Order: sequence, then C-alpha cells, then structure tokens
Amino acid sequence: MKKIIQLLVLILYIPCSFAQEKTITGVVSDEQNNVLPFVNVLIKNTKKGTTTDINGKYVIKASKGDILVFSLIGFKKEERKVKTSSVISVSMKAEKVELEEIVIINEVIEAVEDDAEESVQYNKVIPAPKKEKTKRGRVRRNNMSANLYYRGFISSPTKELKIRGTSSLEGTKDPLFIIDGIPVKKNLNKTLQNIDPEKIKSVNVIKPKNATAIYGTSGRNGCVIITTKKGDYQIENEESYKEINENHFERVTLSPLSTFSIDVDKASYSNIRRMINKGNSIPADAVKIEEMINYFEYQYPQPKDKHPFSITTEVTNTPWNDVTKLVRIGLQGKKYEQDELPASNLTFLIDVSGSMRGFNKLPLLKKAFKLLVNQLRAKDKVSIVVYAGAAGVVLEPTSGNNKEKILKALNNLRAGGSTAGGEGINLAYKLAEKNFKRNGNNRVILATDGDFNVGASSDKAMKTLIEEKRKSGVFLSVLGFGYGNYKDSKLETLADKGNGNHAYIDTMQEAQKVFGKEFGGTLYTIAKDVKIQVEFNPKKVQAYRLIGYENRLLNDEDFVDDTKDAGELGSNHSVTALYEVIPVDVNSEYLKTIPDLKYTKAIVNDYNDELLTVKFRYKKPKGEKSIELIKTVKDKTTVATDDMNFTSAVALFGMHLRGSKYKGDSKIEDVIQLAKKGKGKDEEGFRGEFVRLVKAHISAN
Repeated sequence: MKKIIQLLVLILYIPCSFAQEKTITGVVSDEQNNVLPFVNVLIKNTKKGTTTDINGKYVIKASKGDILVFSLIGFKKEERKVKTSSVISVSMKAEKVELEEIVIINEVIEAVEDDAEESVQYNKVIPAPKKEKTKRGRVRRNNMSANLYYRGFISSPTKELKIRGTSSLEGTKDPLFIIDGIPVKKNLNKTLQNIDPEKIKSVNVIKPKNATAIYGTSGRNGCVIITTKKGDYQIENEESYKEINENHFERVTLSPLSTFSIDVDKASYSNIRRMINKGNSIPADAVKIEEMINYFEYQYPQPKDKHPFSITTEVTNTPWNDVTKLVRIGLQGKKYEQDELPASNLTFLIDVSGSMRGFNKLPLLKKAFKLLVNQLRAKDKVSIVVYAGAAGVVLEPTSGNNKEKILKALNNLRAGGSTAGGEGINLAYKLAEKNFKRNGNNRVILATDGDFNVGASSDKAMKTLIEEKRKSGVFLSVLGFGYGNYKDSKLETLADKGNGNHAYIDTMQEAQKVFGKEFGGTLYTIAKDVKIQVEFNPKKVQAYRLIGYENRLLNDEDFVDDTKDAGELGSNHSVTALYEVIPVDVNSEYLKTIPDLKYTKAIVNDYNDELLTVKFRYKKPKGEKSIELIKTVKDKTTVATDDMNFTSAVALFGMHLRGSKYKGDSKIEDVIQLAKKGKGKDEEGFRGEFVRLVKAHISAN
C-alpha cells in the first residue's frame, strides 16, 4: 500500500514539475551579429510576451515545452522551443520586402478599362539587363537606356529617354523616374541611366495616360519605375536642411545678454544615426547639436513648486579646452500620467503622395501610428486627413475605444500622386477647429517626408500658413519619415511656428520611443513660448558661446515681448543648453583685439561670487501673459557629473561632425572616452548605442 501511495504521489508530481515556469534570457541579433532592439518575443498561442531592449536582450518566464516566437519588421519569424536550457539566443534572417508601388500601379491600371491594350504592353516588368558581348552594329544592353530601347519601351537609346507615344503630347519632355519608391528630379535622369544593371531587380514602364492617373501631372510624359535588389538605392541626396551659421564667442562688454527659444526637437540625432548606419556622408547643416543633446534623458528633478518645470545648473572645466569653462542649464517638465491628461482631439494629417511609397515611409508610418492608437482612451477622438494631389478626410472623429475602426482606416492608406501639403494643412486645421475641445488637448499630427510640390510649398509659404493656423489654439506635432528627399528645413519651420515639436522616425525603435515612452510629451503641452535669457557677469566672464540653438536665437528685446513666439515644453520633456565661457584675464585664440571705447565704460559691480544669471519666461498653454523665473549661478567649478560628461560628449561629437573650429585639438576618439565616463546606469541602453554609433562613424571614415 505504501508503494502505491508513493507511486501516485510521483505521478501527480511529474506534470506539476513540467508546468513550472523558469526565467528564459537571451540576445537577439541579425546574421551579421548586430543586436536587434524591440524584437517581439511571444509565447505561442498566448498573449504573454516581451520585447528586447536596446542591446537586444530579453527576459521572459516560460515553461518547458513552450514555444517562443520572435518577430520584427523586416525579418523572418523565428520559433524556439523551451527545453532544459535557460538561455535561448536567436539570429534572425532579413526578409525581402516587396515594395508597394508595383502592386498599387497594377490595381490602378486594371481599373482603366479604355486603355487595356496599353496597360498590357506598358506595365510589363523588365528583367534586369545583363552584360553581353556585342557585335558591330548592335546595341549594348548593359546600359539602362539601351536596355529599354532594345525591348521596345523607349523611342531611342540616346541620353534623353522618351517613352513611346509621348511625342504627340510633349515630345521633348522626359518621363517621371521613380527608383525604389523615390521620385527622381529631371536633372538627374542622366545619372540614373548610368546605374549599374547588376543592381537592378526590375523596371516597370507606364504610358502617359495611366501614369497621369496614378501620379497626376508629374506622370504626364509616362513613368519608369526601377526597383533595385537592395531596395534603397539613392542617385543623389535630395534632402534639404536649413543653413546653420555656427555661434561664435561674444564679448560680454559688447553683448552681455544671450537670448534664445527652447528646443525640444530631437529629429537631428535620429536622422544622423540613420545616415551613419547606412554609411552615408553627413551634411554639416543636418547636425543640430541642441537636438542631439536633447535626444537623451538626464537626471533632472521633478518640479516641486507651482511652476511646471525645475531648473538645474552645473559649471565644470571644458573637456576640449583647458582655459574655458562649461555651463549646463537644464529644464525638466512636470510629468503627468496618462490618466491625468485631458481628453484629446487629435487630427492625423498623413502624406500619401508618391514620394511616400518607400518601405521606410508610409508602411513604417502606419505601424508607428498604431502604437499611438493603442494608447488612446474612450474620451479621446481621432480624425484622419490625407493629402496627395488633393486633400480629403478618410476618418471623421472617432472615439479611442473604437480602435478597430481607426486601425482599419490606417491600413487602407495607399501612396500615389503629387503633394499638396498646404491644402492638407488647411483641411486638417479646419477639422481640428470644428471638433475643438475647450479644456482638452487639440493637436494636428503631421506625418510626411516634407516634399510638398503643389500649391503653397516653399519654406516661406509654409511659415506664413502655419503662423496663421496656430491662432486657432491647435498645437502641431511634425513627424518626418524616409530619406533621399527628406525636407528637414520645411518640417522644422512647421513645428517651430506651429507651437509644436519635430521628430524623425527611421525605425520602429524610434517610433516606440516617440509614441510609447514619450507619449505625454509628444501630445500634451504644459508650457508654451518658453524663452531663456542669460546675463554674464563682466567681472568673471570675458566671452561666451552658446553651443547649438543657431536656429532658435532671439533678439534681446524679444525676451519681454509676449507677442514673440518661442518653444513649447511637453509633459516630462527636458531641455538642456550648454555655454562655453572664457574667464577674464585668459588669452584665447578665438578672441581678437578690439579698440578701446571712447563713450562707454565697463561698470564695476559688487557681484564677485556670481558667474551669470539665468532668466526664464513662459506662458501657460492657454495663457497670453508670460511668467518669469530667475536663477543665479555662482562662480564655482565642480567635478563633472555623469550627465555633464555625457552631454559634453554629444556636443563634442556634433562639433566634429560639423568640422567646427571650436573643437580645438580634441580628437573624435575623445568623444568615446568622455561618453563612457558619463554612461551612468543607462537602463535603456541609449547611451551605449551612442558609443557604438561614434565607433561606426570612426570605422567608416
């Protein structure tokens, strides 16, 4: 009997032991052994899961026999069965992404009933041309023009490509070229024809009538769509950035005040990261040091008084200059939990023009917006406006608890046509004003590559338009996508003048950061028209230089002018500014001799222990009158904190990327040493990623 009882106990124990959970850890990487952040790790047939961190690591509790499913956009799904080991690392294989333009074109052309014959003839996919030996009198086919001519799609293999059948319309005009989803400017057609045939996957030629139906007037002379094997070919960089004239040292005796608007935009860092990861050169004007610095989080305290932000200052020796000092000024916005935020009236304004066809544009945009939709509450409302050759409403105001309807509207979006950005902005603001929530958060969220080309489209025209629209009380968030024709200057103008912020989303990792981690700051403004003015003590400071913020400088009198627009601060947003100062009685190569002044004398003051005074002015989100704060900074140099070391490293990297003369004798390797000193806890790995990014840049150059 005793043995039977023991046997029964053993039988009952066995299934329990199998069902016991244990902690599974591992690292997910690609075939090149690069770690993959934000990979979804799910226990199959359950809702239990997690994601990898910035270093590709994950932790999950699972039982023996469970199957872990690893998924990430652009990679094939992987499955691993939990056995005895508690460590399961995975290498994921890249998945070839079929670009959308071929599918969309087929759908449109099939609908053109009166031109079926031409659709068959001119919507063929041409195999990639092969290099062949030639005989005298025959045309080589290892040239794009020659290959199309040989197959009968163009009228001659000359330097000017003309699609057959266009001469009756405008015989001297070139067709529209689109390569890997990006329209090519006409003046680059010659460059395009010399593309290496070995890189081409397919060529799709569309006659004028059908091309016009798809692309509007841009396709009036037909269209040649080229898909390369890698899917990310760039003929020439068509991106545009606002010119930056780097701040220089100002003498305190001549200019004792430094005034600027805060900037919480972070687009520059993620854009530069994208360029480095792709091995591209970095235009100097794409490097906005203040946006690079403000991409990262710092240990600023939450505000404890009636004001919506706290103020932190620090003075240390400058890492790249032995005779100067570095001053850090930090603002930390009050953090509001999601359930504390007021009801939102959100209008998604989405660019669905032809330039948004690329896999890292509209497809990525739709997935990014899903992260935002999944966080909406029943009291939040969402509308969707799209624009291409014209603008239209595709979703009337819909409650956040009807996520299925909102997501369906997003999934149905397709790209094609020209870009009437101005018309889209007008319609989006009109809809936002119509559904305005008096005590709520009213905001238009514009998502685009910024390549407007119909109607009001210049930076100046956009500035005028958005300045008028901001009077409505509707705020603006601007999200940039894609590369090749990314118009940073236009999007920066829109965000700056529209009482909003600007971010650049290149991956789902960045989308998670913007719409997940920084959800409140992205959508909810706690202070507007925030300005900073610093007055330097001439007894202590000979000269100063504001590092970055070149596009945010204000006149000194603008500080007290409540009609002057400035930057906005969102929930839990932080702002950091750095000044490099030259103490008195220090000889500096950056300061030239100036003549003595006859009528003006320096005033001797009694503030012997003060280095500078910082003044802040801000308005409440619905206020019209500024509130002022003042903080005095003592002339006391301290040992640099982790945050100061890391901030300095990011600033120095920006100076090296810009080729700044103010980097002194420092080397780019100094950036890595400085960043490592300031890495701190780095729980989410963003500082570690920065170090890897600098190393990648050094290796490539």
